[in-house]
Amino acid sequence: MVVTQENVAVNGSRRLSPQEIADILRERINNGDLKAGDRLPTQAELADEFGVERGAVRQALRVLQEAGLLTNVSKGSPPRIAVPAPALGEPQPTMVGLAPRLTEAFAVPNVRVDAACLTAETLMLALGEPLRRIHAGEIRPESIDVRLLLPSREINLAFPISVEGRGDEDPVHQRWLEMRNAQGHVLRHNLQSLRSSHGVDVRVTFRALPFTPPIKLYLLNGSEALIAYYMITKREEEWDSERLEMYDTLGGDSLLFSFEQRAGQRDAAFLEQSQKWFDALWETITTDLTLS
Repeated sequence: MVVTQENVAVNGSRRLSPQEIADILRERINNGDLKAGDRLPTQAELADEFGVERGAVRQALRVLQEAGLLTNVSKGSPPRIAVPAPALGEPQPTMVGLAPRLTEAFAVPNVRVDAACLTAETLMLALGEPLRRIHAGEIRPESIDVRLLLPSREINLAFPISVEGRGDEDPVHQRWLEMRNAQGHVLRHNLQSLRSSHGVDVRVTFRALPFTPPIKLYLLNGSEALIAYYMITKREEEWDSERLEMYDTLGGDSLLFSFEQRAGQRDAAFLEQSQKWFDALWETITTDLTLS
């Protein structure tokens, strides 16, 4: 990086204050020059760029951390630009909104995640960020308990399904089943590996639903419910040397709505009823699910 007149001095001798350094870095973040997940330069590199002592850089970084713009400050490696959490009540596509909510949920000592969905794909991918933070030493949960409700292999799914309909011989059903099992295995492996690597007490349990869920539901630590509707679309895909025409859902694009206990009586009631609904399914009409 280049030291400029703007960065270093006004009259040729005055050094920038920590707040001024923070303001410059904040502008770079807001302008997109520094993006969420990017690492900042080292404190030594920043001190050299701005022509100040490292102590001034450390103060500037703390200002940005308190503003929620940086993570990993005071660790051995350079801090990262924080991934912004969705604004309260603002729906986002599931693939965008779920990861930051999970990251916040994994910051508590005892993590509890309940999910009801068609496959574990979105949850598996969204867990990447909290798992990265655990491996980086930024968060350290003591226990993780994940319960998943997924459709049984024995039922005729409402979707995904072939447009022409093939009953028990539908290759779309076989495709879904292979995806359900593979993604479930990956999710369980990634979480259970924390036992040996970090000593985290991990439980991952599956139960089989006797119906096709019309929604995806995530319950986080008993304090937040996230819900998205499966939107059905007609599409084609190559699978096993065959072109499949199907009615399917692109779950990652579904808008995710958040209901938080702290947001008021209405949200708290929705969260409570959602948890009761999930628990009732778990304890009554669902069955053990073994991933093949």
